[in-house]
Amino acid sequence: MSCPALPEGFDFTDPDLHQHRVPLPEFAQLRQTAPVSWIPQRHGIAGFEDDGYWAVTRHADVKEVSTRPEIFSSHRNTAIIRFNEHIQRDQIEVQKLIMLNMDPPEHTRVRQIVQRGFTPRAIRSLEDALHDRATRIVAGAKENGTGDFVTDIACELPLQAIAELIGIPQQDRSKIFDWSNKMVAYDDPELAITEEIGAESAMELISYAMNLASDRKQCPAKDIVSALVAAEDQGNLGSDEFGFFVLLLAVAGNETTRNAISHGMHAFLTHPEQWELFKRERPTTAADEIVRWATPVMSFQRTATQDTTLGGQAIEAGQRVGVFYSSANNDPEVFDRPEVFDIARDPNPHLGFGGGGPHFCLGKSLAELEIRLIFNAIADTLPGIRLTGAPRRLRSAWLNGIKELRVSYA
Repeated sequence: MSCPALPEGFDFTDPDLHQHRVPLPEFAQLRQTAPVSWIPQRHGIAGFEDDGYWAVTRHADVKEVSTRPEIFSSHRNTAIIRFNEHIQRDQIEVQKLIMLNMDPPEHTRVRQIVQRGFTPRAIRSLEDALHDRATRIVAGAKENGTGDFVTDIACELPLQAIAELIGIPQQDRSKIFDWSNKMVAYDDPELAITEEIGAESAMELISYAMNLASDRKQCPAKDIVSALVAAEDQGNLGSDEFGFFVLLLAVAGNETTRNAISHGMHAFLTHPEQWELFKRERPTTAADEIVRWATPVMSFQRTATQDTTLGGQAIEAGQRVGVFYSSANNDPEVFDRPEVFDIARDPNPHLGFGGGGPHFCLGKSLAELEIRLIFNAIADTLPGIRLTGAPRRLRSAWLNGIKELRVSYA
C-alpha cells in the first residue's frame, strides 16, 4: 500500500521534516499520482496501535472527509494526527472532552452553546478595543528598534483578544501564553518541553478556567463566561466543559492566529511588491491569502467508522485518515498559481479554517479581524519593517509554527 512517488519511509507527520519546511513538492506528487495514499509508519510511533494512515491531499477529498463525520470520526482517535510515541491511551482518551475531538450529536450540543460568544455582533463589539490594542502593540515594538516579531507583535493580539472575549484579566495573559506554548511544543527539544510538562500545563489551564467559571456562576458579569456557564441547567456549559473549551481556545484561537500573523509578515517581507500593495490599498482579500499561505494547522485526522471509499481508494474501518490542509491549499485544480503569494486572490476557497462540516473554525471572523487590524497597524506605524534573519520553525507534527522571526522595526 506504499506510494512509489515518495522516498521510502517518508512521513508527512514527521516533526523533523516540519522543522525545516512544509513538504509541498511531495504533496504535489501525491495529488498527481495517488491523492489518497497509504503512508506506513513504525508501529505505535504516532501514539496509536497501528502502522500508518491514509494521506488525503486533494482539496475536494479533504472537503469530503470534513463533511462526513458519520463516516470519518474525530472522536475515535481524536483529531491530532501524531502524538509522542510514549503517550498512554488514557492520555488520548481524556482529550475527547475537547470539542475538537467530538462527533455529533455531542459536538453539536457543545458548539451550539459556545457559538454564542462568536456571533457577528459579539465580534463587532470587540473591534474598537482590539484596534486600540493592535495600535499599542505595534507602537511598543517600534520603541525597541529591533526584535523578535513573534513575541513582540504576533503573539500579543491573539492573547489579548481571547482575554477580551471571555473575560480573562489581561494581567493573566502571560500565563495563557506559557501554558499553550507548553501544550503544543512537546515535539521541539530546543524548548525542553516534555509531554508530561505539556499535560501539566493543560491541567493548569483547565483548572484556571474552571475556577473562572465557578466565580461567574456565583457572581455573573456581562461577559461571555457568564453567558456560557451561569445557568448550566438551561443548556449552558458545566465548569469542566468550560475548562476544556478554554483549552481549545488557547490553541485554536492563540497558536494558530499567531502563526498566521508570523507567516504573513514573513511572506510580505519576502514579497515586497505585495507589502507595497497592502500598504497602498489594504485589500479585504489579504487576510484570506495570509491564512491560505500560512495554513497554520497543516493537518488533522479522522478515523473511518466503517469500510468506505474515498477518491477511488478503499479505506477500512478503524484506519486513520490524515487530511492535509497544506496540500489542499496548494491544489492547482482549485487555485491559479498556488505557489504565488497574492493578497488580491479572489475567489480564495482555502481550507485554512477547516474543510467545512461540523468542525469548521468557530473563530474564523475573529481571526480575520485580528489579522486585518494587526497588519493595518504595522503598515501605519512600521512601513519600513524588514527582516534581519531567517525564520526559525517549530518542530511539530501538525502545526506550521514560527518560533522566532528577527526583524528591524525602523
